Amino acid sequence: MAERRARLGQRHRLAAAARAGDPLDVAHALVALQATDPSSVYLAAWARMRDGAADVAEVESAIYERRVLIRLLGMRRTVFVTPLEVAPVIHAACARAIAARERRRLISFLADSDVAGDPEAWLEEVEDAALRSLAARGEATAAELAADDPRLQVQIVMSRGKPYEGRVSVCSRVLFLLAADGRVVRGRPIGSWASSQYRWAVLEAWCPDGMPELATEAAEADLARRWLGAFGPGTAEDLRWWAGWTAGQAKRALARVGAVEVDLDGATGLVLPDDLEPVPAPEPWAALLPPLDPTPMGWSQREWFLGEHGPALFDRNGNVGPTVWWDGRIVGGWTHRADGTIACRFLEDVGADAVAAADAAAERLATRLGPVRITSRARGPTLIEQELAG
Repeated sequence: MAERRARLGQRHRLAAAARAGDPLDVAHALVALQATDPSSVYLAAWARMRDGAADVAEVESAIYERRVLIRLLGMRRTVFVTPLEVAPVIHAACARAIAARERRRLISFLADSDVAGDPEAWLEEVEDAALRSLAARGEATAAELAADDPRLQVQIVMSRGKPYEGRVSVCSRVLFLLAADGRVVRGRPIGSWASSQYRWAVLEAWCPDGMPELATEAAEADLARRWLGAFGPGTAEDLRWWAGWTAGQAKRALARVGAVEVDLDGATGLVLPDDLEPVPAPEPWAALLPPLDPTPMGWSQREWFLGEHGPALFDRNGNVGPTVWWDGRIVGGWTHRADGTIACRFLEDVGADAVAAADAAAERLATRLGPVRITSRARGPTLIEQELAG
């Protein structure tokens, strides 16, 4: 366990000496930053960046001005921010299959809602119209695109006859599908950097030559290699869960990269063949990681860094909330209170040094957040968040 925690501190840029000066370096280190909660991208990057570099402008510049990071649908049908050169790998290894399934679902919903005689042809026409409108506008909200074409204002029935039946605008589903297909990109948010409502842009705004088309199995192997480099040692089940693959996909990808077995305190783990040397332990470090941070979400088997704290830190849907870390382990949770302060709760006795380091990290984070309040949009509150909110 000590070796795994040393790797985590160094490779995930959490140890003080390993911290980065650029959000791009952070994203490369972790393959991708989970972006279901928009603010988590910023908080995950700041936790891994040197103090002088960790601000809103640095992250915004990387995504919206330099455009070296891109927001896309990826592993487990979840939105991530990833380096531009990694995007084709994630798209081919994960999103392409998701897009195919979502297209079939949307065509079925269109047929069920009696939208058109030929739902597939109608959908293609509406997608083309949305792309033309988006290209002409440069950037647009879903509402602006719907105003350009009445077909995008059509309401469709989702899951007819089921307890969760509902109606949604076809525009939102078309944009989701175009994003899954790698044809449009979520651009700047409306409002603050923590907003979850986005403007949209055509992919060429980030990739002038379009996204390279990669073969699926080659992309799966590339993604497995990147995951092992960031999260290894891990298991085939860890990779299967993280990527949202079948067991067969994970096994095939690991075989292609030549993953070798290592001992994980009696269990069998996997690493890249050139990654067998031990990693020196860094100085003890503290970190406050945001909800859905890529580190705790990197493995399905988390006992070696989570211990028995899971019930207090995960919501009822199995999503991790904000966590307090000390030297490679989760030791508590935190919440952002209405008065702007960060309140931490420890789940074990970690000693005065750990408490002082976590309190200092909390003060720095509260200062960076300023008037912006962090509230979860993607999950329910954890037990610790409920308790700390009072």
